[in-house]
Amino acid sequence: MTIKVMIVDDSSVVRQVMQDLLLKHRDIEVIGTAPDPIFAMSKMQNQWPDVILLDIEMPRMDGITFLKQIMSTRPTPVVICSTLTERGADITIEAMAAGAISIITKPTLGLRDFLQESANQLTSAIREAAMAKVGIARARPSTSAISQERMNAPKLTADAIMDAPVNSQHLPTTEKIIALGTSTGGTQALEQVLTALPATCPGLVIVQHMPEKFTQSFANRLNNLCAIEVFEAKNNDRIVPGRALIAPGGKHMLVKRSGAQYYVEVIDGPLVSRHRPSVDVLFRSVAKNAGKNAIGIIMTGMGDDGARGIKEMHDTGAVTYAQDEASCVVFGMPKEAIALGGIKQIVSLDKISQVIEQYGR
Repeated sequence: MTIKVMIVDDSSVVRQVMQDLLLKHRDIEVIGTAPDPIFAMSKMQNQWPDVILLDIEMPRMDGITFLKQIMSTRPTPVVICSTLTERGADITIEAMAAGAISIITKPTLGLRDFLQESANQLTSAIREAAMAKVGIARARPSTSAISQERMNAPKLTADAIMDAPVNSQHLPTTEKIIALGTSTGGTQALEQVLTALPATCPGLVIVQHMPEKFTQSFANRLNNLCAIEVFEAKNNDRIVPGRALIAPGGKHMLVKRSGAQYYVEVIDGPLVSRHRPSVDVLFRSVAKNAGKNAIGIIMTGMGDDGARGIKEMHDTGAVTYAQDEASCVVFGMPKEAIALGGIKQIVSLDKISQVIEQYGR
């Protein structure tokens, strides 16, 4: 079926270039463009889009106000077009909380050339959004940004970062680890899980597919909402009870062990499963260095990143969980993990915080 798209951006250059690019794809139809949400809403009354491409800073009505109106009246997949700046990241995280599906980052200069070079990421974001289930209570948005590097990269496995675990035996320790991986739909899903946790819960390590600069804003938001501490991970940060470490955008995060204590290593490296950070990399490091001293949870997301890694965790003694299809925005990553035989139990989103608490006890 054709995906009907509405483009809402106050830049005539952005509207024209995006429209020209999308016209080349038979499965995507631009049903209208608008310089602000007021014009957009009048056009959408005649024909409602399947996906909205939305700028944030616009005249007459800003994108976040418009987004909240859409989500409260007729939930529709929205892809945010945001500038990759610190201020842009903070505002975009607010848009994620309001219900957006994903982000396309754009520069402040050289916009026309950037959009033409990024046609693949634009169309992929639209197709991904069209597949998402919007309106799922408290579990809607995500920040799964698709970079041009990701679109063109070969699909490497975690072998590009570290060897697979072989007969890993791990001495028991009082330090326990919760490893979570998520993508499309993950920002609100993680917010629901983390805000329900007590400050005494085991330490968490998290990969949420998100561009650099945005992970810091995301962690800051969660830190203000949660009883636990939530930080963007830095190299050698310890994993301790009552703390969640979120892998920084553009970096891989690995779990290491020193004696009875665990810490994270933040490194550069190639894309793995076309992502950086990669859930597969995190999960493999947990399988190698924690094994049965950890549990793994794979949540809503497009693709299969994390499926192989959580199978390795399962095989080294970790207890593993997958979010169920009904509560996922996109049942891609959990579905692939289940198909590989790496999941012990399938749970709904509202039960994940209980799983973590029980493990801590």
